[in-house]
Amino acid sequence: MPVRPMTPDDAAAVIAIYADGIASFNATFDTDPGTWEAWDARFLPACRLVMEAGGAVAGWAALSAASSRPVYRGVAEVSLYVAAAERGHGHGKALMAALIKASEAAGFWTLQAHIFPENEASLRLHETHGFRVVGRRERMGLMELGPSRASGVIA
Repeated sequence: MPVRPMTPDDAAAVIAIYADGIASFNATFDTDPGTWEAWDARFLPACRLVMEAGGAVAGWAALSAASSRPVYRGVAEVSLYVAAAERGHGHGKALMAALIKASEAAGFWTLQAHIFPENEASLRLHETHGFRVVGRRERMGLMELGPSRASGVIA
């Protein structure tokens, strides 16, 4: 299960895996995976990783800025997605370990995540890697498609 830096050649697979996450209704408030250009603008250039399995991209991890204020330059938000067909094989653990290592090498000192409480697998993954629940935010968003998710947990 090799983890490697993401390249623009991975764009279609990354967007497709993000669409899997959207379809789960418990990974993001996004309702459309958008274009590679929008994805590329949203995530920091550093610490973009993919996991390969069977010669194809099985998952990805990337960081986005927690704030545009300079004082928070070492704080980033984690996004980590595994293709629906590839879940449960340890890809998330390998991606998270590699992302944490890459983030430290890139000078980040705090990683955070916003996780729906229904996404128990993601909560366990983050807790396994030293994240802790520091609060719960309620009434933060309302999904227009599918089940409504109006709360999230920050880990």
